[in-house]
Amino acid sequence: MSLTVIAAFEAKPGREDDLRTALEAMIEPSVEEEGCLAYEPYADPNRPERMVLIEEWTGPEALEFHFTTPHFRHVAEALTDLLARPLSIRYLTTTSPVPVPSL
Repeated sequence: MSLTVIAAFEAKPGREDDLRTALEAMIEPSVEEEGCLAYEPYADPNRPERMVLIEEWTGPEALEFHFTTPHFRHVAEALTDLLARPLSIRYLTTTSPVPVPSL
């Protein structure tokens, strides 16, 4: 049973490119992690300050490990300067609910 994560971001005015760069820098190291099935950022074409990251993991254990990696810790710190408001996160599963790790 996989775990899908949808994280929504809103960049501060003028920081859209910085946010996009930070999210794109997470793709390669994340997809190389064991348990990562997909990791893709998207931008709203009408509101460039709004971006969404859609991730798919083999389960909550893989996501919990992701939270401990240097690249995750780096982007989490960078987001404090880039975001206009706190990010929102949704966790989805395709079958019965699984425990979701806390940030």
